[in-house]
Amino acid sequence: MGDQKESLRKITTTLALKNDEITNFICCLKQSLENLEGNSSRVQEDLETEFSSLHSVLDELRDSMVTRIKQERASHTYELQSQLSACSKALESSEELLEVANQTLCSSETCLTVCLCLGESSVTMAPAFRLSLKAKASDSMSHMMVDFTQEREMLQAIKFLPVPATPEILVSECQVCDNTVTVQWALPEPDTKIDHYDLEHRRTNYEGPPRAREDYPWMVVEGIRETAYTLTGLRFDTRYMTFRVKACNKAVAGEFSELVTLETHAFLFKLDAGSSHQNLKVEDLSVEWDSCGGKIIQDIRKDKNRTNQSPMHSPARTAMNSPKRVPSARVGRDRFTAESYTVLGDTFIDAGQQYWEVRFDKESKAFAVGLALRNLGRFDQLGKSNASWCIHLNNWLHQSLTAKHNNKARALDCPIPDRIGVYCNYEEGALSFYNARTKTLMHTFRTKFTQPVIPAFSVWNGSFSVQTGLQVPSVVQSGQRKNSGTSSSNASLT
Repeated sequence: MGDQKESLRKITTTLALKNDEITNFICCLKQSLENLEGNSSRVQEDLETEFSSLHSVLDELRDSMVTRIKQERASHTYELQSQLSACSKALESSEELLEVANQTLCSSETCLTVCLCLGESSVTMAPAFRLSLKAKASDSMSHMMVDFTQEREMLQAIKFLPVPATPEILVSECQVCDNTVTVQWALPEPDTKIDHYDLEHRRTNYEGPPRAREDYPWMVVEGIRETAYTLTGLRFDTRYMTFRVKACNKAVAGEFSELVTLETHAFLFKLDAGSSHQNLKVEDLSVEWDSCGGKIIQDIRKDKNRTNQSPMHSPARTAMNSPKRVPSARVGRDRFTAESYTVLGDTFIDAGQQYWEVRFDKESKAFAVGLALRNLGRFDQLGKSNASWCIHLNNWLHQSLTAKHNNKARALDCPIPDRIGVYCNYEEGALSFYNARTKTLMHTFRTKFTQPVIPAFSVWNGSFSVQTGLQVPSVVQSGQRKNSGTSSSNASLT
């Protein structure tokens, strides 16, 4: 009966997940229908606008060409009428001279001689002899003819703009390292009309198909000219990142590519304010020494006792728990106390390689960063027992930097950075500290972890802030392989 119930429970769980997928898909389909209506109306309005613009251009061109024909006709008319008027006057003058010449021929010999002399001069100076008998303007208007055959064919060939093809993200070419992501894609066929690409990315904790309501919005990178893009300076605070890309020409964008989800593994944790020393003011991933913290904590405890509530059992705190997240068991009397100004991370390490960084005030009287076992005593200072390993900065009498474990210390001969990178390889039992800016190795503990460990910090009269969501830098991994077995170890502490 128990096996049958378990099988039914698995089937029920699978069916519930499938129902969620179908529900999400239905929401996507409904959204697509709404988008289809809006997009159809938009492109129809654009089409009508373009045709109206085309009609306007043709009307303007027709009016312009008609005006030119009228101007040409008027010019030719003026030239021909002027020439016609001149010819008419010359003809009238010639007829008068002909009449005079005929009368002269009928006169006496003396008068004839005189008249012939005068008449010969008048005839030779008549306008008819100066007149050109070639038309100054043509009556042809063939040079104003048009042939729109080619243009008509072009208009008849008008089609909808070619939509760019959908790119494909090349998963095998994509890279995730050093908190950067390089995405590469390609088109099915080369397209010289592509102007640019738009890349969108979104953080998510789900590897499957997109849900109807995602926790994070799409972020857009526009105007990419190449078929690859690298996002830098990322903080990986989710398990995955989803990408999609579309091609754009001068006028229209194509469809988005299929979604591609890349895993963005990084070590994430928060600081456990419930177990921190009462003189430490913990806000998110920042800690500041507060000499008045003890009195404030006592007042808070009194208020909590009156309301009979515990942070450990509050809904918000319960929601924070995860398979790797440490339940806060250090509330109330289990806080770090006395001179153990300590605060722990809320997530333990029991496998793999992890990396995080801490920025601290170099003027702090004392500061320490490292790892601790979960059973670290509430009075234990970091490095003073076999339950913790750390690098310790001391500014009390003179400035010094030491590596500490099990109440043994080793002075480190290196510049004191303002930011330290911490690397842990659980299987190899390696805990290394780096100058976070230069990635220079400062010290390495080599041991054998027999139980989970937790990031640990301590500060007195100072402050620090932690940066999580970081991948192990490539240069650190390379250095670890090169220095394996040659770095400092617990045995070298004196």
